[in-house]
Amino acid sequence: MGGSQTRWTLLDSTAQLQAEGHTQGATALRLHESDSQTSLRHIFTEIAQTLPPSISTPSLWVCAGLTGLVGSEHQSLARDLIATIFKTDVKQVKVHNDIEIAYYSAFEAGEGYLIYAGTGSIGAYIDAQGQLHRVGGHGYILDDAGGGYWIAREALKHIWRQEDEQPGNWQTSALAQAVFAHIGGHDWQSSRQFLYQGSRGDVGRLAIAVAASADRDAQALAILHSAGKELARLAQLLCQRFGTKPLALAGRVRELHPMISDSFRQHLPAEARLHITANTAQHAAAQLALKDMQRI
Repeated sequence: MGGSQTRWTLLDSTAQLQAEGHTQGATALRLHESDSQTSLRHIFTEIAQTLPPSISTPSLWVCAGLTGLVGSEHQSLARDLIATIFKTDVKQVKVHNDIEIAYYSAFEAGEGYLIYAGTGSIGAYIDAQGQLHRVGGHGYILDDAGGGYWIAREALKHIWRQEDEQPGNWQTSALAQAVFAHIGGHDWQSSRQFLYQGSRGDVGRLAIAVAASADRDAQALAILHSAGKELARLAQLLCQRFGTKPLALAGRVRELHPMISDSFRQHLPAEARLHITANTAQHAAAQLALKDMQRI
């Protein structure tokens, strides 16, 4: 579960794919609040109702990776919520931060560094002892540079600075036209409402419009180039702290436009080896659930 999208996979006991899908995103950052619990309950209920009718829910083993999940109290709340909705034993449910699941979809513990960019951004290394080390990932208000929210915010900042300097400039800007079409209005009130009243995921999805205009707009392309550079910075920090290891860039931002990956590669340390990985963290989660089941 990320800020923009939740993806799920169902495997049987022989690891054969039975079903998969996606729905809206959310965050577990404020899981102690009723609104956050309601949001997660809605998402998990939708997934549970999508499962094949033949599934016996008490036999389900669940592994979930939730963005914003921190602390044992939140883990306990999330486990209870999932167990209740899927009607399975809470002992058959494990929850992690989403970055841990994403890491295991790219590497085994100790093998490499994952740079993940979705709505937010983070660099992660799980060492041979299973300890998670993080760089970045401080949240969209403070940083999360290179993530979808950051790309959207940079685009809006540029557009409205241009409008302050030259009112009506948006009419000749492919970037501004794409952004305003996504928002649904070209006046400041529309942008203000979108940015300050929309969810983190809603704003993050605006990065799709920024990327769509990049081949026609130099400023949009420059923002995507900067995004790749910011993500490479996270890789550089991990290499400085723990030595050179293979690197993987994952998350939906990577898929927005080739410029992001190109810039990421350009700004990596010369000795770095880039490991290409699929954006299939949901498959890794299902595999972890299967391993838990097989241990019994």
